[in-house]
Amino acid sequence: MPAARKVVLVTGASSGIGKQIALRLGADGHRVFGTSRTPRPEGASCTMLQLDVTDDASVCACVEQTIEEAGRIDVLVNNAGFGLFGAIEDTTVAEAKAQFETNFWGVVRVTKAALAHMRRQGSGRVITVGSMAGHVGLPFQAYYAASKHALEAFNESLRLELHGSGIDSTIICPGDFRTGFTRSRKFAGRAKLHIEPDRVDGFLKIYERDEMNGADATLVSDLVSTIVHRQQVDVRYFTGKASQRASMVLKRMLSARVFESLFRSTYQLK
Repeated sequence: MPAARKVVLVTGASSGIGKQIALRLGADGHRVFGTSRTPRPEGASCTMLQLDVTDDASVCACVEQTIEEAGRIDVLVNNAGFGLFGAIEDTTVAEAKAQFETNFWGVVRVTKAALAHMRRQGSGRVITVGSMAGHVGLPFQAYYAASKHALEAFNESLRLELHGSGIDSTIICPGDFRTGFTRSRKFAGRAKLHIEPDRVDGFLKIYERDEMNGADATLVSDLVSTIVHRQQVDVRYFTGKASQRASMVLKRMLSARVFESLFRSTYQLK
């Protein structure tokens, strides 16, 4: 295998950002294994595997199949996840746990399984797709934001633990992108029964508007392509529209109360 060609495992590669990443890395000449919960036909540049990131046995089987077919895993791209909409008080603990089971614990499961092989190789890279929501709280998407916040801490801790091992880790924080994320959003069972239904609907429309008018997903796949080839990686990378990237800079510069005030104004919170 040429040194520049990597074996890459991409979770959640059947649609959206994950599909774009898998296609781009395949076009770059890498050997790409994509995953989805239900079997999908293979593409010209990507081998699709069945994977449910919430199931330990499924994770182990998928990683072992990748090793069996390719002999190694050079890069893991943790992308599988979904958005849950509903007020904190209208979302059950079971619904919130399901959000974390995929968005956070799914990343943990796949990362641990892949690391076991990367340790034996003495090399590897873990790229996790987080979100700008991992740096701000989102009304009516609190558990989604919390799961992405958790990934930030996980990545920072993982990087320190891996230091000197030949393996590294980074996280990508996208803003709003035009993908199937909007259509696949899940709703808490009581999401539309909030005490202020007009406010809930108003926020949902704002989120959907921003997503449908978001940046092109190729920005993320281009970034992943670059990261795969870099000798060293940063702790995190923000990507998306300039205005959203600027908001991340403001979050670091301004006091928490001032930033919150600007956030309320942006989302028309009186």
